[in-house]
Amino acid sequence: MPETTPTGLTRLAFGGDYNPEQWPETVWHEDVRLMREAGVTMVSVGIFSWALLETSRGVYDFGWLDRLLDLLHENGIRVDLGTPTVVPPVWFYREHPEALPVAADGTRYEFGSRGAICHSNADYRVAAADITAKLAERYADHPALALWHVHNEYGVPVSACYCDSCAAHFRRWLERTYGDVEAVNEAWGTAFWGQRYTDFAQINPPRVTPTVGNPGQALDYKRFADATIRENFVMERDILHRLSPGIPVTTNFMTALSQCDSIDYWAWGREVDLVTNDHYLMTDGRRTHVNLAMAADITRSVGGGAPWLLLEHSTSGVNWQARNPAKAPGQMARNSLAHVARGSDGAMFFQWRQSRRGAEKFHSAMLPQAGTDSRVWREVVELGACLDSLSQIQGTRTQADVAVLWDWHSWWAQNLAWRPSEDHEARERADAFYEALYDRHLTVDFAHPEADLSAYPLVVVPALYLMTEAAGRNLKAYVDNGGTLVVSYFSGIVDEHDAVHEGPYPGALRDVLGLTVEEFSPLLGGESVRITGPDGSELTGDVWTEFVVPRGAETVWTYADGLAADRPAVTRHRLGEGSAWYVSTRLDAHGLDALLGWAADEAGLAPRADLPRDVEVVRRAGESGSGEFLFVINHTPLDAKVPLETAGTELLTGERAAGRLAVPAGAVRVVRLDR
Repeated sequence: MPETTPTGLTRLAFGGDYNPEQWPETVWHEDVRLMREAGVTMVSVGIFSWALLETSRGVYDFGWLDRLLDLLHENGIRVDLGTPTVVPPVWFYREHPEALPVAADGTRYEFGSRGAICHSNADYRVAAADITAKLAERYADHPALALWHVHNEYGVPVSACYCDSCAAHFRRWLERTYGDVEAVNEAWGTAFWGQRYTDFAQINPPRVTPTVGNPGQALDYKRFADATIRENFVMERDILHRLSPGIPVTTNFMTALSQCDSIDYWAWGREVDLVTNDHYLMTDGRRTHVNLAMAADITRSVGGGAPWLLLEHSTSGVNWQARNPAKAPGQMARNSLAHVARGSDGAMFFQWRQSRRGAEKFHSAMLPQAGTDSRVWREVVELGACLDSLSQIQGTRTQADVAVLWDWHSWWAQNLAWRPSEDHEARERADAFYEALYDRHLTVDFAHPEADLSAYPLVVVPALYLMTEAAGRNLKAYVDNGGTLVVSYFSGIVDEHDAVHEGPYPGALRDVLGLTVEEFSPLLGGESVRITGPDGSELTGDVWTEFVVPRGAETVWTYADGLAADRPAVTRHRLGEGSAWYVSTRLDAHGLDALLGWAADEAGLAPRADLPRDVEVVRRAGESGSGEFLFVINHTPLDAKVPLETAGTELLTGERAAGRLAVPAGAVRVVRLDR
């Protein structure tokens, strides 16, 4: 079995993408000297280098990469070596123009960017396999090699191609998946609008149609596109396993819901040896550190809770948003250690030296345009120095309190056209519920709806429009056995084919929630409803209401106005040893806090009123009592004091910590708790 951690890396991973081909070789020695000064332990190399490695078909130049890897090894720097299959050379596209992807409207993209690939194209697959094999044969035994890095950020910027090659591949995929065309007709409901097929050869990708196309077809094409991309990863991974045994293979995910919506990371997490992720702050007015925490929790979860690795984030501003502010002093280290708190065994960046040319020349780097006499460089060196003191946390696991259920297939289905309200968005509800849990200082695992949930006293379902019968039974068993479940509206509605479950809404969740929904009643833009409790207290909802009929559930809060006035708004169903809560409107932050507060109390999760808002407290622990570590991250402009139940040693300062831990404004403290 391959290793699941970078080979030979005895400290936390610290470094970044290194693209020395952008610079004369005279700069390389200066780079490596500065890497040692900064405490760099690993760099990612070769990700975009196919055109330099294979200068024309079958003509290779590995000399420059030989010299680079030797130089890095001589200086004690490990290598995450990329297969450059995200950027086929121009000579390849001129020989095989049909390898360029086609959009749903028939437009064929041109060479000149990155990721412009038809993943069904046979010539691309042959060429990708060839360059991967050549790299593995040459570098499998290189002493600097720690990790293989296949491709780059699969699914971005092109996740699906609609060309004739993809059409043929899609038909083969459908035949493997369904067996015969009648099963496809049944799954897609082709009796509607006279769309029935009599032969697989009649089926095309969901290209542009005069009005909304078949939603079952569109959903399956998203699955097909994801599976096709994954086929190419597995092809490269298997070559590397065969020719370079013992070296783990990964590809960099983009799990943040704000950054990639086309990849089923539950499926991908099972295919990599080590889960890795790229994360960039989205400067859209949100609390960016909450999005960071959420992305880190998702990443850890798709890896089954095991330690993972942050392969890319930024030292300061990025270059691809409408507005790209710099990070505040100290924010880079705080962001890095927040990922480490939530399971990463290091913090890597894009990139080492800031580019002078190309599309990302304004993207920050470890070594900025300003050079070593700069704030960013000084902070990089300081962070590299402090990571040494955290090496003992390698291999430990982050401890979670609650689970949030999430499924990329459900997200894809909900985002198809003609849903009851365009104002309801799965990502928005996931963000909102996560933020409410974050503000209650609860650490979150994400879980698939059919996963074992028995370890969690509280499970939250922000938005699962698509839910299988198996998932519904799983949640019923969870509650029967003593769990506390919270479900938000428009969940459990359709099955895996986007067909409404037979009988009243909410389909797969009727039994566990103890209710039915007669009708959805979405609100118009700007409308809201009042919700009242038995004690006269009041909450506010918007976007959505429903006509809920209890079938065993008790009404906790009631609509005070709107079309659903006097009907249940929030219910609780006591089932077996547990209970299931349901909220049928979009609550604001205050309402979500109240709802989750009731549920958390019922689940036995004690509130942390002693912790200030935006001060994170996260635990990592070894599996056999090998150490427990408390990360305290202060995202506020004020000094904080956090009570410690157990004394210990603060690793970044070396000081003893007991009673109340002082955490300066914007700082991080990591305490190894006494046994």
